[in-house]
Amino acid sequence: MTSGTGAAAMGGTGPEDGGGREDLDRAAADFAAARPRLFGIAYRMLGSATEAEDLLQDVWLRWQTYDRSAVANPAAFLATATTRLAINALQSARARRETYIGPWLPEPVDTGADPHLGAERGEALGLAVLLLLERLPPGERAAFVLREAFDYPYAQIADILQVTQVAARKLVSRARSHVASGRRAPVSGAEQRRLLTAFVAAARSGDLAALEKLLAADVISYSDGGGAVRASRIPVVGADRVARYHRAFAARFWAGVDVEWRSVNGQPGALLRRDGAVLAVLGLGASRQGIDRVLWMMNPAKIAAVSAMP
Repeated sequence: MTSGTGAAAMGGTGPEDGGGREDLDRAAADFAAARPRLFGIAYRMLGSATEAEDLLQDVWLRWQTYDRSAVANPAAFLATATTRLAINALQSARARRETYIGPWLPEPVDTGADPHLGAERGEALGLAVLLLLERLPPGERAAFVLREAFDYPYAQIADILQVTQVAARKLVSRARSHVASGRRAPVSGAEQRRLLTAFVAAARSGDLAALEKLLAADVISYSDGGGAVRASRIPVVGADRVARYHRAFAARFWAGVDVEWRSVNGQPGALLRRDGAVLAVLGLGASRQGIDRVLWMMNPAKIAAVSAMP
């Protein structure tokens, strides 16, 4: 392999080229330079920062032991390996999610603390979009991520996915269509921050009228507790039901809660703490119709990384 993007990027590894410590240092430097993008690909594919980090460890191990003298473009090789491993990992992850307790939501990331994640292009990073990507077949999801988030040319997407350029274009087109069918035109960051602030105030006070005014008619509220904490195990649908649902637990849940505003997945979000411990990460999806997704991430295993951010 000479291009660095062929089938061997996912296959078995070969012997090192014998360059010794200097060669390994060069390999480490190449990997470090590519790592922000590799993490961005893996995270968008898997919806989990923890699983993305584990996958990158696998990529690094393969890169260490591969015959790097045969690789003309390390960044392309590493992106190929990451994407193909992510496709495999996503297939097994979906089997695990079938037995997940309650709604599964993506693991949130603090993009204020990790600006590299959204530095190139912010597409396919928002929580509501990641939730839509869960519906796509792995190949479509990969094609969408590579094109929309990182602007890879179709020829390279075809090489990575081992399909023709025509097929690569079709994968991206189908993915775009599926995402567009489930997504309304998003509001600006400033408007989303306004809606989030107003929602937190209305939910904290249990103001039913204020909540109903903020919500789109077909709003869905998801609560991901993963069976580890008390949370609704089914989505709550419709403005009236969502408003009443949040009013019902207002007094119990919000007592003593401090709110910290964060950039979560490139959008305004809120960390909710009580006695210094993070109870939840709250995100929203919003359009001109109002808030159409309320995303409560409460599984301690998922919010651990965000909780640790100062």
